[in-house]
Amino acid sequence: MKRKSLKTIIAALAITMVAGVFVGCGGDNKEAGDTKNSDKISGTITAVGSTALQPLVEQSAKNFKAKNPEATINVQGGGSGAGLNQVAEGSVEIGNSDVTAESKLKDKEIAKQLVDHKVAAIGFAIIAHKDIKTDNLTKEQIQGIFEGKYTNWNQVGGQDLSIQVVNRPKSSGTRATFVETIMDGKSEKEGLGTTQDSSGSVEKTITSTPGSISYIALSYLTEEKRQNLKMLKIENVDATKENILSKRYPFWSYEHMYTKGEATGLTKAFIDYMMSDENKAVVEKLGYIAATDMK
Repeated sequence: MKRKSLKTIIAALAITMVAGVFVGCGGDNKEAGDTKNSDKISGTITAVGSTALQPLVEQSAKNFKAKNPEATINVQGGGSGAGLNQVAEGSVEIGNSDVTAESKLKDKEIAKQLVDHKVAAIGFAIIAHKDIKTDNLTKEQIQGIFEGKYTNWNQVGGQDLSIQVVNRPKSSGTRATFVETIMDGKSEKEGLGTTQDSSGSVEKTITSTPGSISYIALSYLTEEKRQNLKMLKIENVDATKENILSKRYPFWSYEHMYTKGEATGLTKAFIDYMMSDENKAVVEKLGYIAATDMK
């Protein structure tokens, strides 16, 4: 009887020790795996839309990848409309836009499915060919030019030269901001002038076309490009960060990054990085305004 009891006790102790070893090993492996997964950011996402926001997203994506080599952020333009529609369809993870989804998308129920992330603010400038002999336009004069009321620069304080309007397509968020803030909701004259589908092509067209006028994001106006263009004041106010922050200059908008539902995983990590203090220097260097600076 004593022998049987002793054997039983020894067997029980052995089982307990073996079980303890397996539990301990399993716990150590799980913890190591969790730590590894939590530190590692990887995968591929695509951000499409606003060409005004594109330079900031591209540079931020490069810096983000330098910190996270196994993460890839594909960045494409196409305009705010394209960004909003594609993220709503679920074909891309991020839709970049100069305007809100509610104001751009026809289906308001779909717009409600999108989550807005205001990553920065941006100013826009009225630009003209460098040889234009006026430095300032009123909102009424700009509206008249884009409505076809004024067709010669001598009607708005310039020389005797035909005005060549360069507009943006209806899918453009920059155009939507222009209509809202400068045109006061008035429609431009259909078929007036030419249409360019990106900020870069607008800049090149204005540079090469005498008498031309358009509008462009300040982020595209590097010092080198400004030398080949005429930046016009609006109501005698320059397009500067200080004048935007003080509400003296009207032509600006927030830059939005939309996701379908709440951002998760790599998408959330990248958007958080876009809005971080670490990325603020890049935001300002490229001519944008940090969202935290807007009051």
